[in-house]
Amino acid sequence: QVQLVESGGGLVQPGGSLRLSCAASGAILGMGWYRQAPGKQRELVAGISPGDSTNYADSVKDRFTITRDNAKNTVYLQMNSLKSEDTAVYYCRVVKPTGVYWGQGTQVTVSS
Repeated sequence: QVQLVESGGGLVQPGGSLRLSCAASGAILGMGWYRQAPGKQRELVAGISPGDSTNYADSVKDRFTITRDNAKNTVYLQMNSLKSEDTAVYYCRVVKPTGVYWGQGTQVTVSS
């Protein structure tokens, strides 16, 4: 059974920072973060390949950074200069040899 454990969400003021983490069990291929705001579709925020190639949504470029620690099977999302429009539930997505798996989601709220 695949387990994904997310952490790091919370309430932060505009301009602040948060760091999300997602720890997975077993071998990992690609990893990424998605988000879903109320009334909107889930969207890709950032992804990272086994070779550490990264891609970002235009809305978060230069503010968010995705990294991975292969020894810990963990992916991180460093979020800086947060804006109110970044408010959403953030989901970790992991691609394994056995399929695609999602985390339970962690709430990020940016508000003064």
